Amino acid sequence: MPHEGAARALRAGAAGAAGLVRRGERLLITKVATTPFKDQRPGTSGLRKAVPVYQQPHYIENFVQAILDVADLRGKTLVVGGDGRFLNDHAIQIILQMAAAAGIARIVVGRDGILSTPAVSAVIRARGAAGGIVLSASHNPGGPEGDFGIKYNAANGGPAPESVMQAIYERTLAIESYSLVQGPDLDLARLGETKLADTVVEVVDPVETYVALMETLFDFGRLKAFLASGFRMRFDAMSAVTGPYAKAIFEDRLGAPAGTVLNGKPLPDFGGHHPDPNPVHAVELIRELASPGAPGFGAASDGDGDRNLIVGNGLVVAPSDSLAVIAANAHLAPAYAGGLAGVARSMPTSRAVDRVAERLGIRSYETPTGWKFFGNLLDADRITLCGEESAGTGSNHVREKDGIWAVLMWLTILAERGESVGEILRQHWATFGRDYYARHDYEEVPTEAGEAVINGLRGLLPGLPGRKVGGLTVAAADEFAYTDPVDGSVSQRQGIRIFFEEGARAVFRLSGTGTSGATIRVYLERYEADPSRQNLDSGEALAAVAAAAREIADIQGKTGRAGPTVIA
Repeated sequence: MPHEGAARALRAGAAGAAGLVRRGERLLITKVATTPFKDQRPGTSGLRKAVPVYQQPHYIENFVQAILDVADLRGKTLVVGGDGRFLNDHAIQIILQMAAAAGIARIVVGRDGILSTPAVSAVIRARGAAGGIVLSASHNPGGPEGDFGIKYNAANGGPAPESVMQAIYERTLAIESYSLVQGPDLDLARLGETKLADTVVEVVDPVETYVALMETLFDFGRLKAFLASGFRMRFDAMSAVTGPYAKAIFEDRLGAPAGTVLNGKPLPDFGGHHPDPNPVHAVELIRELASPGAPGFGAASDGDGDRNLIVGNGLVVAPSDSLAVIAANAHLAPAYAGGLAGVARSMPTSRAVDRVAERLGIRSYETPTGWKFFGNLLDADRITLCGEESAGTGSNHVREKDGIWAVLMWLTILAERGESVGEILRQHWATFGRDYYARHDYEEVPTEAGEAVINGLRGLLPGLPGRKVGGLTVAAADEFAYTDPVDGSVSQRQGIRIFFEEGARAVFRLSGTGTSGATIRVYLERYEADPSRQNLDSGEALAAVAAAAREIADIQGKTGRAGPTVIA
């Protein structure tokens, strides 16, 4: 059933959209007949499709109208922005025209249509906006043949809850028309206010609010002195949205030399890069950090600025380890000096942060994949930090994962501890133990084959405990379900978990972030408490777990794939 409030808003929006109505400045609200598309069910991060799909007549308009019909936005403020990828500028002009037709009082939009995903969240919260529309496909490729996405964020600055997204999807299946204010495209390169019918459109500096927020969380004076002392860093913006943010913070505010930020200009096709900050797509950064005389710290962020990669000299920090290290050292940053209320991780993320929480005596939560599940915990002050294995970490400062924030946390830890990335990581493992971890992705698998893998595992669950696979013994197996401790909502079928007696775990799930077929994600983890065995190659340490996962799931037999597309 749709969310009750969302359903009321849907009925009111549909009733108010009828007819051809004259508005201010002699602009007309035009009602356009349309028919539903059957493929507009949002995933964990909104509606992501290939650009040609979005270029179909009425496709963007149908989905945006569904958002406007369901969300209660009339007379309120809406934030709009995106990562600058191909189609971003065109989609924003449509959204502005439709939002004005829906009676929204004020639209805050980033200059040139640019706002990183965490910046959208920050602006929503700073302005007391009713919500925001984010245009991005995150870490997916861009360009005319790349991907595009539209996501709706709620008044807390985070992704809308499942009940609202379900109501939006149901509306897309019943939509018969959409409304928009007809007029020329607005000039989004110029800061300031203009009118679109009765709606005020305010073009803002996309960086200003976000940078001001970061200055309340971190000691910029201390970090500036650290960089002035001779410590060098490198940040790869991957020709994506974080370039302007990184230049404003690291080079302008903190005084890092010009050129510290690489690939700093956002491009519609990300310069041909795949803007996913992982070892596969950040090869040049990793190679530089491993070279003689390299900077002591490297980092990268993704297409829309919510993910991060942390690199030391000759090593890459796994996202799960990064979350755990940040939790253990958060007190070094001014905003977190008073301690943490709790931490949360997505279920596939390694259990490394759980061990930190236990040592600190704070609460830890395991949620499904999707940042929206952290929102209730953050709003209820049950947690301060949260993260996902897919390179996303964040805190209660916004309601999205935040790549630049994570880099500033690491820079603070490095400045205060006076140790290298490798030394900090090895000391962390010696204290808490090491969770060897890897994710094997089988990308663009036919949807039916992906579902066959998960359904096959589902059928095996009752008989798995006690089964010996290679050198491992299954201790327990289940399908993860989550009951939200704040509102009591239940999310079923969130991934298959297999636990082994040897301190290992394998998790299987279908990803909701792709745009073609299905992606089978297999997460492998093994705990090692012995410091003498904490410097093994991850592939070696996880070989037995990987073999057991392949045998149990029979991925090759069901998909024809001999191995994963990507190992992260």
